[in-house]
Amino acid sequence: MKKAARRLLEFAPLVLFGAVLVLFGSLSRRFLEPSNLVNIVAQASSTGIVAVGMTFVLLTAGVDLSVGAIMFVAAAVAGKMMLAGVALPLALGAMLVIGLAVGAVNAFFITRIRVVAFIVTLSTLFIGRGLGLWITETRAMNLPESFLQLGSARLLGVPFPAWLFGTVVIVGHLVLTYTPFGRQVFAVGYDARAARKAGVRTQRILASVYLISGLCAAVGAVVTLGQLGAVSPKFGQQKEFTAIAAAVLGGTSLFGGRGNVLPGTLVGALLIQALENGLVIINADPYLYPIITSAVIFLAVWLESLRNRVRSAGAIAVP
Repeated sequence: MKKAARRLLEFAPLVLFGAVLVLFGSLSRRFLEPSNLVNIVAQASSTGIVAVGMTFVLLTAGVDLSVGAIMFVAAAVAGKMMLAGVALPLALGAMLVIGLAVGAVNAFFITRIRVVAFIVTLSTLFIGRGLGLWITETRAMNLPESFLQLGSARLLGVPFPAWLFGTVVIVGHLVLTYTPFGRQVFAVGYDARAARKAGVRTQRILASVYLISGLCAAVGAVVTLGQLGAVSPKFGQQKEFTAIAAAVLGGTSLFGGRGNVLPGTLVGALLIQALENGLVIINADPYLYPIITSAVIFLAVWLESLRNRVRSAGAIAVP
């Protein structure tokens, strides 16, 4: 019985995802239609991409609370550029540069000034949102049709955001699993002091994961803009919490050193989006959405707490 419970905890993300599919599939036939399942993947793309970058940070026992603000600033700048007649490729490039720039600021204060990651990224969260509101003048901006075409484009019948999501997941998985850099990320998160003694340049690894997180946040902003076609004052708001929840639901430890992008973070992001999609399909009260989201975040933290207790007891090794 204990062994079965331990295995259930190990595969909790997949079990929860399957339970959600069965629950909403029994409540509405539309939920399990192929077109709706593809829509779930496409709608999960933005959160999932940001969550991949967050996974890199969490694996080093850090956190990045600035990803939603990065999305807002990047979208605001791109919106202003597009409305001023700047070409789409230049606007997209500017978004990626902004993501890397904010990631570099976070990395500098965390690795050079030695400020705790929570404090640094919380500060850039507020600074970023304030800067975004200043750029947009607290007004919504409707973007040209070209951005919506980017989000609605399809390849082999699959939306472009889903292809981009899949690409980021695969690249993230390959980097963490098959490269020296990925092994060093795990080593730093598991025991930074031991990794330093083994010759790992821990500060460089830490700086790199915040750059990756910033870049993924910018790519997530591109996807969201392509789907919405507009920048509102609430653009990217609370995205940091859903990204953390997706990563932790997928099995990534808040204490660093354990986790994976595939299937972990992928399943976590799809689980959150499947919940929201199912609630819409069954016409649930919209006021329930934030309550459900909060419950998912609580569940993610609770599962991580259980995993950590089991690991501490040496009972099982959860990836």
